[in-house]
Amino acid sequence: MARKVSKKAIWGWMSYDWAAQPFHTLLVTFIFGPYFASAVASDPVSGQATWGYMTAAAGMILAISAPFLGAYADAMGPRKPWVMLFSVLFVAGSLPLWLAVPGMESTTLILVLFAVGLIGVEFSQIFVNAMLPELGDKDEIGRISGSGWGFGYAGGVIALFIMLLFFAENADGVTLLGKPPIMGLDPEAREGTRSVGPITALWYVIFMVPFFLWVPDTKRNMDANNTLGKAVRDLGKTIRELPQNVSLFAYLGSSMFYRDALNGLYAFGGIYAVGVLGWSVVQVGIFGIIAAITGAIFCWIGGFIERAFGPKRVVIVCIFILIFVCTLIVGTSRETFFSAPLAVDSTLPDRMFMFCGALIGGAGGILQASSRSMMVYQANEERMTEAFGLYALSGRATSFLAPGLIALFTDLTQSQRLGILPIIVLFLIGLVLLIWVDPKEG
Repeated sequence: MARKVSKKAIWGWMSYDWAAQPFHTLLVTFIFGPYFASAVASDPVSGQATWGYMTAAAGMILAISAPFLGAYADAMGPRKPWVMLFSVLFVAGSLPLWLAVPGMESTTLILVLFAVGLIGVEFSQIFVNAMLPELGDKDEIGRISGSGWGFGYAGGVIALFIMLLFFAENADGVTLLGKPPIMGLDPEAREGTRSVGPITALWYVIFMVPFFLWVPDTKRNMDANNTLGKAVRDLGKTIRELPQNVSLFAYLGSSMFYRDALNGLYAFGGIYAVGVLGWSVVQVGIFGIIAAITGAIFCWIGGFIERAFGPKRVVIVCIFILIFVCTLIVGTSRETFFSAPLAVDSTLPDRMFMFCGALIGGAGGILQASSRSMMVYQANEERMTEAFGLYALSGRATSFLAPGLIALFTDLTQSQRLGILPIIVLFLIGLVLLIWVDPKEG
């Protein structure tokens, strides 16, 4: 039975999405990732490859640790201390990205710092997601989850606007307002763009305050004997029994592939635009604004659609849309559109990629929100954090696949366009596995 909580508690829970989304919007996709590939790394192809290897390594750490941490947290009780711990990693990893100066001889430190921040944001989300069933009845979960994602996208849009208007400089050294970065930041040293790390960290620290103040937490389990051993035993039992729960087993497998594909699309979309279309950081930022706005709108709408049609149908439609998007991206370059030659001054590639950005934002946002709420139906209510630990495992167990395959295909073909092809395959595998998923089973 869901605990009745105040609207303030729900807003506090959604404030996590608002606080954490700029990490994905600013650092992963639209500002820092493209900047790293175009200016910090020696060239865009090697930048895309090393970025892929780094995210693959971080994903393996997440996959190995997430289920165990979830089981241990369920045995202990409270989740906020875990969110606090991984919030520290979030800030410790993003704040020093200011050090990523153009043309660095070695990018290892920057990649390690980014991986630390990525681990922090992904682990904290496990424990925040596990609080979702306590915020309302199951028929309200889809609306709350969708509103949370939409609220997060809105935060990402505002943070991106701030970066583009006042900080991130293009090749001419000016921001979207046509002026140098504020606060006397040096555009030649790309200080405006490099400030994205400290800004993301500060944004998170400020807007996580409502979460820690307003969201109720479960009490500490004082009767837990040998908590560590109990967590290991419970997790082992859950994993052994997984094949007997066909729906949960199939859903974890499906989401393992399609969420990995989506993360790959997010991580490499901006890098692709810089390398293939020759976009500036400001152009990538505008692309990000379009994606984030459509994401915010459609996440909110998606919560009501999910309530009417169920999460499984929503997930299937979103996967088909994203496969279509990947096909458009692979077929579009500056010179051709599906092998048809384009004029030198053609704007079709730019308009097509902006259209893809809108679809990625809308379909990707709904897919994540509906996936989170569908997991609630699959999980054991008494072991929700463990379930979301397994959910994180399913999202990260093959997280090395998308970035790793993109890196490998990019290396082998020396083409950023063809490097996107593995994402389509991962989406298709996830789609097939959904056949065995019953969204109402749990």
